[in-house]
Amino acid sequence: MEQLGAYLMTQKVTPLVNRYVVTAPDGGDVLAFGEQERFTLKEELTFWTGEDRARRLGAFRALKALDFGTAYDVTGADGQPLGFFRKDARASLPRSTWHLVPEGRPAAVGRERSLPVALARRVWQVVDTFLPVPVPPVPFVYHFDFVHDGEPVLSVERLWGLRDRYVVRVHDPELDPALALCVAAGLDALQSR
Repeated sequence: MEQLGAYLMTQKVTPLVNRYVVTAPDGGDVLAFGEQERFTLKEELTFWTGEDRARRLGAFRALKALDFGTAYDVTGADGQPLGFFRKDARASLPRSTWHLVPEGRPAAVGRERSLPVALARRVWQVVDTFLPVPVPPVPFVYHFDFVHDGEPVLSVERLWGLRDRYVVRVHDPELDPALALCVAAGLDALQSR
């Protein structure tokens, strides 16, 4: 997969599997296709170069089962480690915070871009938990910016709409695109847990 610098990742709605289709931002050919089974003890997702699953691009897998603070190892096409990412539970109280650690490189910290949106999402989720009637899904879009020493490494921006769609921008040319896509899909699949 060539490094374009920006990707459009769209989640396909299915009952038992999270499916992700990755294209260039303006659409076009599929650059990557990912699947993650829901309701598993250890979260795992695999990306291939297309929906035919002919060639593996990369994958992530939880290190522990049913642990909300676990790390997720990311491997490349050949199974070699690309790095890992994990949620920082304490720092996530006001704004969701994740750590991205590329193999052999310094860590980047990713936070929700907007504190007011983060707080509004939390209030909405509390209301949904305690109201006796169903509340529509959280209407707030969130964006994550991963930085190292004040320099942008990766950004994941959720687009407004009924479907989960994200623009994934790789700012650091040394960041492997498979690692970036695994983190972006992980944010979608794991953010509400």
